[in-house]
Amino acid sequence: MNQQYEQALLNSWQERQEYAEQMLPVLGKLYRDKAVEFTIFGKPLLGASVIDIIKAHRSVRLYRAEKLKLRYSWSLLEVLSKMDLAPAKIDLGKLAYGYYHEDKGQGGDIQAYLEKELVSIVGNEDSHAPQDVVLYGFGRIGRLLARLLINRQGKSNKLRLRAIVVRGGKDGDLEKRASLLRRDSVHGPFNGSITVDKERSALKANGAFIQVIYADKPEDVDYTQYGIDNALVIDNTGAWRDEAGLKRHLQSKGAAKVLLTAPGKGDIKNIVYGVNQDDILDSDVIMSAASCTTNAITPVLKALDEKFGIVNGHVETVHSYTNDQNLIDNYHKADRRGRSAPMNMVITETGAAKAVAKAYPKLKGKLTGNAIRVPTPNVSMAILNLNMKQEVSKEEINSYLREMSMFSDLQDQIDYTASTEIVSTDLVGSRAACVVDSQATITSGDRATMYLWYDNEYGYSCQVVRVALKMAGLTFESLPQWQS
Repeated sequence: MNQQYEQALLNSWQERQEYAEQMLPVLGKLYRDKAVEFTIFGKPLLGASVIDIIKAHRSVRLYRAEKLKLRYSWSLLEVLSKMDLAPAKIDLGKLAYGYYHEDKGQGGDIQAYLEKELVSIVGNEDSHAPQDVVLYGFGRIGRLLARLLINRQGKSNKLRLRAIVVRGGKDGDLEKRASLLRRDSVHGPFNGSITVDKERSALKANGAFIQVIYADKPEDVDYTQYGIDNALVIDNTGAWRDEAGLKRHLQSKGAAKVLLTAPGKGDIKNIVYGVNQDDILDSDVIMSAASCTTNAITPVLKALDEKFGIVNGHVETVHSYTNDQNLIDNYHKADRRGRSAPMNMVITETGAAKAVAKAYPKLKGKLTGNAIRVPTPNVSMAILNLNMKQEVSKEEINSYLREMSMFSDLQDQIDYTASTEIVSTDLVGSRAACVVDSQATITSGDRATMYLWYDNEYGYSCQVVRVALKMAGLTFESLPQWQS
């Protein structure tokens, strides 16, 4: 009996493995040829491994009554691969679950069901123009943005990394830049091939030719001499945060728009994708993607305020140390930040709580905030202590946020975990703006405390790319449109 069970277990695993292996090349080809990205209940499949696909299917059983079998998804994907589709983001898991478990196909054949659910993209042509992208700066965020943009490489990709601008230019600089992109102590090896073209001062990565330009000032660069025009410049240096400083990029020939990867000052729009991306107008040429913490907390705050109402609250961030701190004790203009980052917890300020109001004005003046820098290199946590307009329970809040993570316009921003064992390193590489730690939620009457994990490097970079796509007019439909 035991041998039969073990054999059945092995057969079941091998079946799932084989279906996932069949899916991989089809998912890749549909993205490269048609710019169609797939998810399983919000879990991205772009660049996923066999194990990633299996795990994405397994996670569905935590939230739905029936299992989502890989053969169900494969049966739909096989049909999709032969259909004429416009660029879009398609949740294959929701489609398969709807067809097999919710009778949305109503007994019809798979193609008829898909044509009905995807009617807006079937048979339509891709009318989007390509967008040149320049990374100004190549630090922690710059290199992760490069990885994300290069991973999108394909003939249908419209957001094209064309150049990187850095200071320097000494012998060996190009090789060192390539090495830092190729290997990362936190995020691991680059998923692809990188070679150095010294003659052309460029990097070649996964078929992309990326010019490396050396300049001390934005206005010194002429992008047109490299065949780059109408470019979106993503400034990840943080050297200029006001309109006057960022306008210097627009003095460069070939530069059309600027996106700052830090909180913008003055009247610059601070965009948290999922919350206020509709504030981006075609006429806007300077934009900010706010901060990693603002991106982590604003989607959840917006969701909770719309459902339960927030009277006021406090946000405490437990944040990994950054390059702005010292490795060992040394002079620093800011209080406490001069003390050794790997050895100390350091109390410091954060403007994230006030910055929430720039993206979600309904909470203006309702939040305070502070930060503690801790001796970890990546993944941070925001603790929300909120006074609500009504009594709330842990179950109500968790159930609501779980649904928001799968069936809402915030599903790319809010992720959710029910694990009792999760720790910070488990969240390295998370693409969501934050991950709700449901087991840590505390409520008492009209008071609620929530713990939000966030990869302050990778998750934030994913948000930056979403803003860049919006600025470039490269927003695509998310399908199916039916909700839970």
